[in-house]
Amino acid sequence: MKEAVHIGRKPSTEPDLQELVGLVALGDEEAFARVYDTVVGSVLGVVRAVLRDQAQSEEVVQEVLVEVWRTAPRYRADRGTAINWILTLAHRRAVDRVRSVDAAAARDHKAALLDRLPEYDEVAEHVEARLEREQVRRCLRTLTEIQRQAVTLAYYRGLTYRQVAEALALPLGTVKTRLRDGLIRLRDCLGVTA
Repeated sequence: MKEAVHIGRKPSTEPDLQELVGLVALGDEEAFARVYDTVVGSVLGVVRAVLRDQAQSEEVVQEVLVEVWRTAPRYRADRGTAINWILTLAHRRAVDRVRSVDAAAARDHKAALLDRLPEYDEVAEHVEARLEREQVRRCLRTLTEIQRQAVTLAYYRGLTYRQVAEALALPLGTVKTRLRDGLIRLRDCLGVTA
């Protein structure tokens, strides 16, 4: 009797990767160890090609193989081979790591830039405040003498209507009217919309 001649791969009595993944889906730890041993080199190769960093590549390989353990029940043989499924998981996980590292670097760069920038431009603040003061002074000069005195006493010295009336020796109603009219003129002069 002649012995069968095999060209290419030797027939194996071992279950193939697809069968092993099926067993992993059922929680078979021994099958997972065999899957691990079978694919770890290929997974590392795919991940290393994307990441180029050995330490990160090893981390991602571990994450991929844990994902194989957790998601084995979702593997569908009618959609592709088990090795292609695992290598697709590896490639996706490696690309996600690159994106995550890039995003973290961009966030750190942005934060560093924000730390170096002052919260406001001090010179611009001073110039703006000076311009506003000059505009208020110019607008105050457009008021009548009583309006200007009433506004100055009420808003710059913090006096009440009654105190302003006493200081100017005017009736309270007159002071209120002059203040109201003066504030309306100031508003219009400053271009403030109500």
